[in-house]
Amino acid sequence: MDTPAGTPRSRRLWSVAGLAAVAALVLSACTSGDGAERDGSGRGGAPTARASAPADLAAGQVALDGDTTDVVTGLEAPWSVVLTGDDGDALVSERDSARVLELRSDGTTRQVGTVDGVSHGGEGGLLGLALHDDDLFVYSTADDGNRIQRYELTGSTGSWGLGEATTIIDGLPKNSFHDGGRIAFGPDDMLYASVGDAGASTDAQDEDSLAGKILRLTPDGDVPADNPIDGSPVWSLGHRNVQGMGWSSDGTMFASEFGENTHDELNVIEPGSNYGWPEVEGTGGEDQGFVDPVQQWSTDEASPSGLAVVDDTVFVANLRGEVLRAVPADDPGTATEYFAGDFGRIRTVLEGPSDTLWFVTNNTDGRGTPSSGDDRIVSVPFTRT
Repeated sequence: MDTPAGTPRSRRLWSVAGLAAVAALVLSACTSGDGAERDGSGRGGAPTARASAPADLAAGQVALDGDTTDVVTGLEAPWSVVLTGDDGDALVSERDSARVLELRSDGTTRQVGTVDGVSHGGEGGLLGLALHDDDLFVYSTADDGNRIQRYELTGSTGSWGLGEATTIIDGLPKNSFHDGGRIAFGPDDMLYASVGDAGASTDAQDEDSLAGKILRLTPDGDVPADNPIDGSPVWSLGHRNVQGMGWSSDGTMFASEFGENTHDELNVIEPGSNYGWPEVEGTGGEDQGFVDPVQQWSTDEASPSGLAVVDDTVFVANLRGEVLRAVPADDPGTATEYFAGDFGRIRTVLEGPSDTLWFVTNNTDGRGTPSSGDDRIVSVPFTRT
């Protein structure tokens, strides 16, 4: 789950101890207490901040460098954003309203449509979006489980609409928490989907259950012949609740995952690999045949949600930690932190237009402290080396 500071998540005891070995490697590039320039209004006013690129930025890396600006404000529990063009037009999902909004490059929005049959409550609702060709893929919670549907997009920029829905897969495990919900198309043109353990942690170790897994499907919902388990959509197992997925330039797959009592994780995903939940959390599972994370954080400083890979830098949005982290794909045990505490809970992140990074706040869903204009999508320039 992604409960804010001061509120215990179900089945979770918050640890106040950080991981010393990793913390020693973390570089603070821009936080509210060290180097950030803010508007001085605190969490009650409209937040702004400035990021500064580290002076020793390694070759091939991306760093944030410049002032933040609002792309859009006044959203209601936004969850996922996908760009539909190069100039900043996008589609946005709102978790509780089940609305898909069109965001125009001038910052205005219009309703594209409402996804039928969405059962929202807790962490369920309208979750991940992904674009493929002329279709919009949607992950949402229904009465009988989580599902992925494909909608033909009708119209064009300024007049997008949702055609008829085709169900790709349904009956995925659901609960009021741990619903996964991230979908993305990989460099192999396959559809990847994260499915949470839905509160049944032992199912994450069961190959016959789709709970606690990352799935891989064709765009039509078939099981690819080269999946690691014959006839199964399961790509990897032993996950608690993955909400971020992305690929670096060499095809390496990264995923961010909520832990429980001790550590949240950043993992490199290999087909057929087992990431240990609930037998192990964080590092220390290799002697049991599990894959250790490449980086872990104490649960009070992370709750990693969406993830985006820009060139070979992995950006991770954090809810409880209220921070945006940048992790080098070729040195994933380190991180640079941006905007710690400046914008509240950060749900997701994506590459925006014209060398910008966008991130999405999530302060209006009952777990955060909204500022004026929340929830919002924020843009910040980045620089490459």
